[in-house]
Amino acid sequence: MSTPNPNPIPIHPDYFSWDKDEIYRDFWKTGIYVCSQCDHELFTSVSKYRHHSPWPAFSETLLDASVQRKRDLGEGFVGRFAFKITCGKCGNGLGHELVNEGPEGKSRF
Repeated sequence: MSTPNPNPIPIHPDYFSWDKDEIYRDFWKTGIYVCSQCDHELFTSVSKYRHHSPWPAFSETLLDASVQRKRDLGEGFVGRFAFKITCGKCGNGLGHELVNEGPEGKSRF
């Protein structure tokens, strides 16, 4: 669904678009969400759901190999089971997986 960014940001595992308008948060067409850096398939629209966060929310990845996970024990995640998520192909930072914080006890990406 995404097209490669013509002005790509540096690949950095802590990147978030806090100060930019997220165009896919309220985008509900059927399809596959891909990495903005390398077009690697990440999520399907079937796993997308509405959430109060300013970016899209998904309950699961397309494949286990779609993303890489690294446990996040940072201060903001005390008492929560969280992983830093990067693209499974290029390592582009995608945010976090919050285990058991999605619908029906699934993860929230």
